[in-house]
Amino acid sequence: MKHRSLFAVGGVALAAMLAVVGAQAQTIEKMKQFKVATTDLNLPTVAQEGRNAAAIRKNLEKVKLPPGFKIELFAVVPDARHMAVGPSTNMLFVGTRKTTVWAVTDRNSDGVADEVKSFAPGLNFKVPNGVCWTKDGFLIVVEHNRVLNFPAAEFFYEGPDVAVIEVVPQGQLVPTEHESFNHGARTCRVSDDGKLHITLGQPFNVQPKEKIAEFEKLGIGGMIKLNPFDGSGREVVARGVRNSVGMDINPKDKTVWFTDNQTDGMGDDIPPGELNRITKTGGEHFGYPYIHGNNTQIAGTGAAPDLKGLQPPAQWTKPQVELPAHQAQLGMSFYNAKQFPAKYQGGVFIAAHGSWNRTKPSGGLVQFVPLKADGTAGALETFAEGFLDAETGSYRGRPVDVAVWKDGSLLVSDDYAGAIYRITYGN
Repeated sequence: MKHRSLFAVGGVALAAMLAVVGAQAQTIEKMKQFKVATTDLNLPTVAQEGRNAAAIRKNLEKVKLPPGFKIELFAVVPDARHMAVGPSTNMLFVGTRKTTVWAVTDRNSDGVADEVKSFAPGLNFKVPNGVCWTKDGFLIVVEHNRVLNFPAAEFFYEGPDVAVIEVVPQGQLVPTEHESFNHGARTCRVSDDGKLHITLGQPFNVQPKEKIAEFEKLGIGGMIKLNPFDGSGREVVARGVRNSVGMDINPKDKTVWFTDNQTDGMGDDIPPGELNRITKTGGEHFGYPYIHGNNTQIAGTGAAPDLKGLQPPAQWTKPQVELPAHQAQLGMSFYNAKQFPAKYQGGVFIAAHGSWNRTKPSGGLVQFVPLKADGTAGALETFAEGFLDAETGSYRGRPVDVAVWKDGSLLVSDDYAGAIYRITYGN
């Protein structure tokens, strides 16, 4: 009798799960056809004042910046990850590693968000980390294993029902057997030729030898590009990458740049992270899993003993900059505005999320890399620090992404504090 009860409970749970899946499928089908899918038009908003906001502001007093700069709280946004600044309004769409995409609005243009609420809540997002725009104003949301495209998202966001295009259906961005909780946060950008670029981190610390060829063919542990409206024309544009969680396109020469996180378990100070630049076509290779940085061996070490004797391809691309080990540099953005001094214009800001695989924590920074006249990178420097308490080794915040706001200020997302900050220069 006891066993029957267990089976009965299991049957009820399975039936409930299938009902949810069915409802979700009906929801997206209705929204693809511009039909009403939900009835409650009132979306709850996130409180922007109170004890939590006050505590975040207090912590920001400890952040150090170059002279002339200041940092303030822009918005309280739970689990805030990658950001996409709206092209037509004072809006910001923010991805998470959970189930929500946030719509953040500065309605009165005073540099502080007035409203934060969920975007398209009926769609049951799964790790909707990657958000970006097409050149003509369609919002792309890249989940762990699905890609959606939202026409006029800035103007349809007020209610739960929004127009949607299913670019890559659930389970078709990567084979489902390669879905993993590890390295599943995607990032995206749309290039001037209209192609959607997506980073696909590989799900291991170091992938097994038998997975290397398959992953390189699929673009897992690299970057792909495809049509942002129907998913056609998929190509691999970067191979030999461990886990990129940040990219941007240089507006001057149109080259794609990306960060790459390094192998864990090799020591406090090795291997280096990477800031990379794609300059060739046809699936440029960046050395992984054989080598990190300019010449740090991975194959055959304690982190990858089964790769002993394997060598990187004859042609592989070294990074533009070797980044300090285990700082987890994630989002990056070219600074293409004028508010900041000339030194920063045209350069790259990077969010260093912070280490976990280190005896003494490191990171919790915003960093800067200037670009030389020939389009290559200069030396890395620290721009904002103080999110990591040096005395206690505890994080007060963990920067994830950086984005240039409409007035030329810099937005910084923080998934630990659940906030977005705004850095300004001068008055």
